[in-house]
Amino acid sequence: MNTANYKRHTLSVLVENAAGVLSQVSRLFSRKGYNIESLAVGTTDDPEVSRITIEVLCDDQQIEQITNQLRKQFTVYSVRLPPDSSIRRELVLIKVKAESREVRNEVIQIANIFRASIIDVSTSTLTLAIIGEESKDNALEKLLEEFGILELVRTGMVALERGRATISDNEDNKETGEFVLGKNLL
Repeated sequence: MNTANYKRHTLSVLVENAAGVLSQVSRLFSRKGYNIESLAVGTTDDPEVSRITIEVLCDDQQIEQITNQLRKQFTVYSVRLPPDSSIRRELVLIKVKAESREVRNEVIQIANIFRASIIDVSTSTLTLAIIGEESKDNALEKLLEEFGILELVRTGMVALERGRATISDNEDNKETGEFVLGKNLL
């Protein structure tokens, strides 16, 4: 498999908020042999609709194939490839060893530089939360490694288009066709 033309693609997918939908979507990727790099799911302003943000490494032809396959799914209302100018963020929680006052102060200074929040303090650890782009999150992680990272968890990337554009503006979405908010009108 030639991976020279692979790049990270972000997909925003509106789906029916029902049991098994995420499984259907992820099976599509595994059947095609694509590895999901990042996956974040949550309900939207409508509790009957969830938004899935998926990041996958593939070439342009493969992402078009994936997008077309997703649009064919009955439980999928809309699929969008947000432009590169989209706002992309992830939440990272990092628990760091901090057994002395000096180390705690140093970790707190680093957290302040990165605008990370200290969300838990114990006599031997500090837990930080940072919301940012992948490069910022990785830079903080690299600096904290020297103190000893005990645990780290990432939510996965979420993305929204800048400005007035929304996922519902997509001309291929089913919400503007025979579906309204996930309800089949036929």
